[in-house]
Amino acid sequence: MSKYTTGELAKLCGVSVRTVQYYDNRGLLIPTELSEGGRRLYSDEDLRKMKTVCFLKDTGLSLSSIGELMESDNAREVILLMLEQHEQVLRDEMSDVQDRLERLKELRSIVGHVGQFSVESISDVAHIMESKKQMQKLRAVMILTGIPVTAMQWTSIILWITSGIWWPFAVYLGVAISWGIWVSCYYFRRVAYICPQCHEVFTPKLKEAFWANHTPKTRKLTCPCCHHKGFCVEIYKKKEIGS
Repeated sequence: MSKYTTGELAKLCGVSVRTVQYYDNRGLLIPTELSEGGRRLYSDEDLRKMKTVCFLKDTGLSLSSIGELMESDNAREVILLMLEQHEQVLRDEMSDVQDRLERLKELRSIVGHVGQFSVESISDVAHIMESKKQMQKLRAVMILTGIPVTAMQWTSIILWITSGIWWPFAVYLGVAISWGIWVSCYYFRRVAYICPQCHEVFTPKLKEAFWANHTPKTRKLTCPCCHHKGFCVEIYKKKEIGS
């Protein structure tokens, strides 16, 4: 049976001598025997144990958890459970990091399109980034509710063309108009706009917002504070306290 010194064991496991000594002091790796000169000697079983400890340490498990695991009677079941739990923790951390990367990418994109950057611009960027997910959900509601309305409208048109029956089109046209009014009110009650001139967040009148020229993320409005008229950035409106 092979015998390994502390230095040989460290080299075989790819760690420092101090690491082996530290694990020894923690009780994770006790040498099989001591030489006549008092040197620690490790067996093949100790080598396998050391490699196991190093592997578990590399997965991110704490030394305390590894120690409990090594002393457990049902080590296999325990290690599977611990690894599953740690895997989930790592997945959550990866998701968090990915979310931060997306936010940084979005921030860099917004900052890159700002002509004159200032402290007020940072506040605008914060508003836009905070409301991004809510705006996506809001637009998703509009799309999902609009799909059946559009489908009914086209069905009625095809029926009118192929069979000459026109009254379903008239009925569905009324439904489409009603949906358009509802979805417009629903949408504009939940959005606000940032003036690029004075950086004020405001809610325009429904009529002005409805008829204003717009892009997917901006709308041409008149700011009620500085009276600047131009394209304002659309964000999700924060709920007022007590509303």
